[in-house]
Amino acid sequence: MFDKLFAAQQKAEEIKKRLDTISVFGEVENGAIKITATANKAITGVSIDEEFYKNADKEELEELLQTAINKALANAEEVSSTEMQASAKDMLGGLGGMFGQ
Repeated sequence: MFDKLFAAQQKAEEIKKRLDTISVFGEVENGAIKITATANKAITGVSIDEEFYKNADKEELEELLQTAINKALANAEEVSSTEMQASAKDMLGGLGGMFGQ
């Protein structure tokens, strides 16, 4: 029983490491602002088109940055959820006998 729990814990750590290697993106204004993040929801890059930056006011820029970040994080959540669901199916298949079933 403990072997199976330990294996499940190791699998979760493997997924977390894999999610660190998956990049997701959020962008607004046809790519004028681009946010890059990992599937573990860590922001790894911010890109703002120089011409857009010159012509945008502070409030507009802040609002669009927030929108792009939220898009990137939503994409990260979707990838993370998909990975976790796939892993849970695998783990539950291996844990089936653990509870006397």
